[in-house]
Amino acid sequence: MKTVPDLGMNTAEYAIGTLAAVAFAGILFKILTSERIQAALTALVLRALG
Repeated sequence: MKTVPDLGMNTAEYAIGTLAAVAFAGILFKILTSERIQAALTALVLRALG
């Protein structure tokens, strides 16, 4: 009797993957909206523009 391999994610795996993506996005948003990072990015852009 042959078994068919699992070819994709099931609902629980989608839920965990979605939660992980949302958590990562939240952390990234928090980092990029901090004053220190914004100042560094602004300085980088201003330096690049001349």
